[in-house]
Amino acid sequence: MGVICLSIVLHVIHADLSRAELRLAELVGANLGKANLVEANLAEANLIGANLSGSDLSQADLSQANLIGTNLSRANLTETNFSGANLTQT
Repeated sequence: MGVICLSIVLHVIHADLSRAELRLAELVGANLGKANLVEANLAEANLIGANLSGSDLSQADLSQANLIGTNLSRANLTETNFSGANLTQT
């Protein structure tokens, strides 16, 4: 399975990305408000300044992800893996 590399700023609200393979994805400034990211793999993803407010990140893997300044307000973080993630200003 290949690695997804996105170089555009995403603006996707209410997206269904459950179980998506987004490891190493470049999602700087992405707007994923209210997205379904249940069990998504975002390990080592770059999410600086992203909007994940109201998203369902339950059981998602955000290990080693860069979440500097990411908006996680009202997000469901049940059993989300943040091991080694950078949560500065989150």
